[in-house]
Formats: sequence, structure tokens, C-alpha cells
Amino acid sequence: MPDRLSVDDARYDFGAGAGLFGASLTVAPGEIHAVVGLNGSGKTTLMRAVVEMIRLTSGRVRVDGVDVTSLRARDWARVGHVIEQPFAYPEHTVRANLEMAALLHGVGDELTATVDRALGELGIEKFAGVLARRLSLGNRQRLGIAAALQHRPTLIMLDEPTNALDPAGVILVREALLRHAARGAGILVSSHHLDEVARVAHRISVFNRGRVVGALDPSGRDLERTFFRIVHADDESRTS
Repeated sequence: MPDRLSVDDARYDFGAGAGLFGASLTVAPGEIHAVVGLNGSGKTTLMRAVVEMIRLTSGRVRVDGVDVTSLRARDWARVGHVIEQPFAYPEHTVRANLEMAALLHGVGDELTATVDRALGELGIEKFAGVLARRLSLGNRQRLGIAAALQHRPTLIMLDEPTNALDPAGVILVREALLRHAARGAGILVSSHHLDEVARVAHRISVFNRGRVVGALDPSGRDLERTFFRIVHADDESRTS
């Protein structure tokens, strides 16, 4: 079985040293692969390139073995993502937003059951009839993640998924990711919260200046110190 996601030598230059400069990584079926890095290290840019929000200057991205430039609509329907900000139509209810997202991802006959399951998985049942614009930041984040997971995608990408979440929300997201990985989804997560990703990740890659420069052991001690040592060593190697 091919990797759920394969990124090879991805390059995209924003100028002023920002972008991707040879980034490569993989996400296997059933794997939660976390990427961590300082602001501007390229984590979000990588995710944007995977879903073709930007087109790489060079390099290759494959989803389930197929180059993203060749993916068809039915292939994209197997991808779920929240990148930068969770999207929702502000003048529609939580349920309506989930219904629209499900339909766009090819959910048909089981629409009601799918949405009900998503509401329960992220703990937002009581907000089903609430307009999205009235949600708190945390519940808007839960809605975005619910929309990304509800159609049971084979590839899931979440950019800082625990942003604005309270402890209960963090636990719900953690448990949801573990369930989706257990059924064979490949999951790529970016985060600043090293301790949190260590609870769920099978692998943790360190991003710096647009590429992967090292790895952290999810079961290791003092992840923060190790992270900064890897980043500092990479910075030093570029100036020497």
C-alpha cells in the first residue's frame, strides 16, 4: 500500500528566506506524523502545497501514490484538512455547515447519520442549531475539525488543531485522531505544543527554514530542549 502522503524535495520561495527549500516527508496509512517548528518554518506552507493552495516551484507531492496535479474530484474527496483557519459559512448553522461539507466530500445517503456522528465526536451537539458566527473561537475550531473528519478521509491534515481549544476539546481531538489513524487514515499534524503531539504522534519531524532538519522521539524526555538543540544546530550549520 502506498503512503497516504509523500512529499519529495518540495520548493516554493516567498522571498526573504521564507518558503520551502527541499522539504521531504511521508505519512503512512495508520500513522500520525507531527511536524513542529518555529513560526515561519514552513509547516503551513507545506500543507498549503499538498492541497494546491499554492503550486510548488519544484518537487513532487503524492496522495495515495497519485501526483496531486493528477488527482480527480473523487480523490480529493478522500482528503480532510484544516489549514490556517477553520472555514465555516457564518450565516449558516453548525449542522448546515457540516451537511454542506459532507455533500462536497461525496456523502450521500448517510448524510444525517454522518453529521450526527461528527457532532458527537467533537462534542458540539448542543450547538447544532447555532449560527457559526455566534460560536466561540474554540467551538469554531471544533466545527472545522468535525467537517474535516466526518467523511472518514484517508488523508487528514490539521494545522495547529488545538488552537483555542479548552482541555476538554483537546482530549476530544486527541481521541478522534487516534480513532481515525486506527482505521487506516494517514494524519499530518502541525503544532507548537510538543507535549500534546507527543501523546498521539508516531513520528515528530522538526521543521526549520523550509525543510525537515531532525526528529523527536515522542516517548523522549525534555522534548523542548531537544527541539531547540536541533533548530540551533541547523541554524549554525547554515552560517558556518
